[in-house]
Amino acid sequence: MRDASMRQLQILVSLAKNLSFTRAAQALHLTQPAVSMQIKALERLAGVPLVERVGRQVALTQAGTRILHHAQAVLRSLDDAEEDLAALRGLKAGRVSIGVVSTAKYFAPKLLALFARQHPGIELKLAVNNRETVLQLLMENEVDLALMGTPPRDLETSAFPFARHPLVIIAAPEHPLARRRGIKVKALAAESFLVREPGSGTRAAMERFFAAHGVSPTTTTEISSNETIKQAVMAGMGLAFLSQHAVGLELSAGQLVLLDVEGLPVVRGWNIVHRNEKRLSPAALVFKKFVLKEGRAFLANWPVGGGRS
Repeated sequence: MRDASMRQLQILVSLAKNLSFTRAAQALHLTQPAVSMQIKALERLAGVPLVERVGRQVALTQAGTRILHHAQAVLRSLDDAEEDLAALRGLKAGRVSIGVVSTAKYFAPKLLALFARQHPGIELKLAVNNRETVLQLLMENEVDLALMGTPPRDLETSAFPFARHPLVIIAAPEHPLARRRGIKVKALAAESFLVREPGSGTRAAMERFFAAHGVSPTTTTEISSNETIKQAVMAGMGLAFLSQHAVGLELSAGQLVLLDVEGLPVVRGWNIVHRNEKRLSPAALVFKKFVLKEGRAFLANWPVGGGRS
């Protein structure tokens, strides 16, 4: 494998990602025969098959999967070398890949825009997904850093809190509970709740909150989008447990109200997270320092509504 070229490694990575010779070729701006030829050449160097066809898709063999991990490591090392050289040359440039949990998508783009204005030479790549997927991206080293709430317990990461994160229960203004004060958690057991999908950090936080009070809502409807949940609450379909940072505009406009429930808001923290063994590039370090320095003040000015009805 010592004679493998960088192009061959790039093709293998693209093929593993796209599971198609055609799509891999398109992603790399190559022809499909060129991709096939380079994979065959790489297989000759390896001495074993690296890919196989499963129906209409392409899959990596066991050997291909092992080579893929090494190929990804080599390509990441070259990216790191490029970043280091840029730093030595005094260039304010580089690339940072950031994973963001879906609840943070309401403020993350503006936070990134503020960073981009201060560091125009640094290229940002943003991936928005639920918590489970963002953790997978971290584990697979597909992102350098992640913005999320509670840091993972089953993945060796370093987490740095940068702002408060209040979680609340929202209702339509005409809901019977909207004007009540000091609502007991047990009074919510009979209410319908609109909940995120399994793997969502917001859903996990809601389940922990109710479990701590010995309550389990009898009726739940699963919806995999905060936006759809908000619309459903406005329509009177039920209540929802969401980040206050996700509903500030609707609260300010009077389209939603916060319920005055004992024990709420649950205040967690927003964290910037990376794997323990991750060697952050100079650009990633600059972004991390920016979030830790500016994030608290930025979110302190983020709209969170005008309180309860």
